Amino acid sequence: MIKIFIATIFLAASLKSFADEGMWLPMLLGQQVYQNMVKKGLKLKPEQLYSINQASIKDAIVIFGGGCTGEIVSSKGLIFTNHHCGYDAIASASTVEHNYLRDGYWAKSMQEEIPTKLSVQFLNNITDVTKRILDALNGLEGIKRTAKYQELVAEITKEAVGNNEFKRAVIASQFNGNQYFMYVYDVFKDVRFTGTPPESIGKFGGDTDNWEWPRHTGDFSVFRVYTDKNGQPTKYDVNNIPLKPKYFLPISIKGFKDGDFAMIYGYPGGTTRYMVSPAIELKTSIENPTLVKLRDIRLKYMFDEMKKSAATKLQLASNYASIANYWKFFDGETKQLLKFDTYHQKQQAEQVFINWAKGKSEYENIFTEFEKNYQAWRPFAKHRVYMNEGIFGSPLLGQALSLNNLLAILEKKDATKEAINKALDAADAARKSFLESENKKSDQNIVAAVLMQFFSDIDKSQHPAGFYDDLFKEYNSLENSTYKAFAADLFTNTLLLDNSKWEAFKANPTAEAITNDPAYKTANAFLKNYNANYGAKSQAFAAKNADLNRLYMKGLMEMNPEKVKMMYPDANFTMRTSFGNVKSYVPKDGVKLDYICTLKGVVDKYQPGDYEFDLPKKLLELYKAKDYGQYADPIANDIVVSFITTNDITGGNSGSPVMNGKGELIGLAFDGNYEALSHKITFDKDLNRTINVDVRYVLWCIEKLGGATNIINELTLIK
Repeated sequence: MIKIFIATIFLAASLKSFADEGMWLPMLLGQQVYQNMVKKGLKLKPEQLYSINQASIKDAIVIFGGGCTGEIVSSKGLIFTNHHCGYDAIASASTVEHNYLRDGYWAKSMQEEIPTKLSVQFLNNITDVTKRILDALNGLEGIKRTAKYQELVAEITKEAVGNNEFKRAVIASQFNGNQYFMYVYDVFKDVRFTGTPPESIGKFGGDTDNWEWPRHTGDFSVFRVYTDKNGQPTKYDVNNIPLKPKYFLPISIKGFKDGDFAMIYGYPGGTTRYMVSPAIELKTSIENPTLVKLRDIRLKYMFDEMKKSAATKLQLASNYASIANYWKFFDGETKQLLKFDTYHQKQQAEQVFINWAKGKSEYENIFTEFEKNYQAWRPFAKHRVYMNEGIFGSPLLGQALSLNNLLAILEKKDATKEAINKALDAADAARKSFLESENKKSDQNIVAAVLMQFFSDIDKSQHPAGFYDDLFKEYNSLENSTYKAFAADLFTNTLLLDNSKWEAFKANPTAEAITNDPAYKTANAFLKNYNANYGAKSQAFAAKNADLNRLYMKGLMEMNPEKVKMMYPDANFTMRTSFGNVKSYVPKDGVKLDYICTLKGVVDKYQPGDYEFDLPKKLLELYKAKDYGQYADPIANDIVVSFITTNDITGGNSGSPVMNGKGELIGLAFDGNYEALSHKITFDKDLNRTINVDVRYVLWCIEKLGGATNIINELTLIK
């Protein structure tokens, strides 16, 4: 049963009539929000959107994998999601001989579906736990409050799901810690790979077109979820049966026009719409530029190796795609925040609050404290980015530190042989998994480049004691690059990359062998330095910010009680719905961008043999023959590949269903547009667009390119 505290003032009851901003909690839309949806074109009743007593749209929406959304589209548990959401599973199922990533794959029967390590989660119930948490946190601040909160989360979620591996409980903060909901999910662990188009369709346009409109990417893949014979969540078993869902989405192939209603359900990962101006200044001046610079390094050296062989491309493809996606995002976010002067806009709004807060002891010093907190942390902010994106952007250095668990056992004087063997087995399994995706050449170049950049970019007072002095003493040849020579030795001599050394270590595991290993010594030097000198500062900075943001949000709602009705909580990977319209837009003077892209546009971009713009021969043949089947758009007289809407989404919405006013699937959300990449922080009512793959292109690829009529036959198509 869904249990929610309905009377809270914190949840939205109204929506700005001039924009489509808002990622709304579907179980608490409020009458005014619902009426606004109806005015825009919604034809469904509230209980058809979200109900605890009957099947509704919310029952067709799943958390897919670790950070995407998927939707159930058949009575047999079939899932549609994005190609990039299924990318890792597709790559894992592929081999050089059976390269499904490159060639695509379509199971022509359920027996041909391929097991994966994926899971999907269905929302089971929601409970408001605000009072219990706030009562327990009353009077606590800073790190003590954070520690107590973590303790409470563990306690409450344990009560809810115990040790049931097929249940998951999450407590999500709303409005910066002023309200808390617990979400309980059913976790299904038998998810099978059903089909994907070739990467030349699923990732058409690559990094060049990423975050851009017009867009011609067929970003979709197909999976199926299975249950035990009783319909309950379970692990993979050959005798499992397809899920019989509570609800699945019908699919419209009627098409749409500019201005039509569009609704999206899903799990947006995170926004910070209430971010304060000091945070924006730090983000645009230090955090984002540093992250982009370090990802540039990683991408360059990975791509250099991926170009050399199909095997290497397959090995690095998933990791490369993940790094590249948000490399471009953070670069664009910075540019848009600066272009629209978001920092000063925030300051102006904050000044209104500051004026109101004068004489109110609870609120009047908030922004003085914000400034002090950010100024204290600013000298160390770049260092933290270098740790996350630089030092541990190297797969080897990250893997080296996984030996810490084994090291701790070996350093215990009373460690039993059983405990040592257990830890050693775990380290051995982790190493084997690591080696499957480790590309030594690219990683070696990354380590050399990152160590050089750290030396140049990070204040010398923050360097690991003695590390660079020792490095320069040992590697001081004028003929060779110091950093490249060091990295070459590190990769040659670490036991993690040498099977004979690793087997000798397994035969006689000692703490000294780990602490003297060059990869471990390097990674540990940086981590130990950071933890000893800057980790506590980072924790204090974050905890103080949490206190101030919570108080600021409380003050905002107290200052403008009438505007509380128009406020929605930041996205936090809990189920949300957004609504808007299919809509063209004008990104700059003299340029109007249409609301659709077609197959003609795909073929126009075609570059034979190109890494990003090649196409399958069969697609070109079908296009030339105008063999569109039942999927041609009557207005465009072509296959519509993608379209844009004004919906408010963010990362995590990848794979989300885009529905018309009747709740029929018309597309899958997969991206945003470059002109509005500041959307996590500020929503632009004129420029914000969500980019979606048209479901008719999805079906055309499945039927005409893949020949998988078995999949088409189990769908409910609205013609």
